[in-house]
Amino acid sequence: MHTMWKGSIRFGLVNIPIKLHTATEDKGIHFRTLHKKCHTPISYQKFCSTCEEVVGNEDIEKGFETENGEFITVEESERKEIEQQFDASGVDILDFVKLDEIDPLYFKKSYYISPQDGGEKAYALLRSALEESKCIGIATFVLRAKQQLAALRIVDQCLVVETMHFYDEVRDVKDVPNVPERIDWSKKELSTALLLIDQLTKPFDPTAYKDEYREAMLKQISSKTTTKAKKKEPKKRATTSTDLLEALQASIDRTKPKEQKKAPARTRKKKESSS
Repeated sequence: MHTMWKGSIRFGLVNIPIKLHTATEDKGIHFRTLHKKCHTPISYQKFCSTCEEVVGNEDIEKGFETENGEFITVEESERKEIEQQFDASGVDILDFVKLDEIDPLYFKKSYYISPQDGGEKAYALLRSALEESKCIGIATFVLRAKQQLAALRIVDQCLVVETMHFYDEVRDVKDVPNVPERIDWSKKELSTALLLIDQLTKPFDPTAYKDEYREAMLKQISSKTTTKAKKKEPKKRATTSTDLLEALQASIDRTKPKEQKKAPARTRKKKESSS
């Protein structure tokens, strides 16, 4: 598993050298923007509407827009000077709280934590302490030039850090329009709703839910790739398309029921016997 950050967990006087690994991955289907005429990927240029010219990277600087539309520039050296005021090498545990006290609205992204060489014992000690106390740690650390608020907890004997939104990043629910305060309903309506919930209630199984949209889109892409390959001879760069087709087809085959996978074999046997 790829290591995307190295540092340490600081817990009182205990220092645990650790590595962070991304716990989730984006499997969404991403499309490139192409020129309709020749299917070449479109590239975008940085253009200044005032000077009416394309701007190179060497002529670009960062600026903060104020409420009245003015821009205050901040030099790279100024940003780095501020970044150096924060220790980017550690996850500092500030407090311990109960997990059910935190609304899931605050959670952002999950990272698995593994100990570096020599940190195994301290890692296991912190894990046991969290298990016994039934608490999670609230910590801060710097990741990708941004200070992160985080929750430190356990998932299947592995420590996990969950980045969180700061309080002022969560919008006030009172600002949501048209939320009804109170509507009268009959006891029968409520009991019927509760009965429906009861019938649909079962233990959570993450494997029971699949991205059906993604599977349908992969199937559509696979069919188009197969059709395109039949129409013309592959070019030198077609190796990538072939690899993609195999990966797409394998993804589709893996999701089919066993009966459907075996059907083509029976069909071939019937054709052979008839011939």
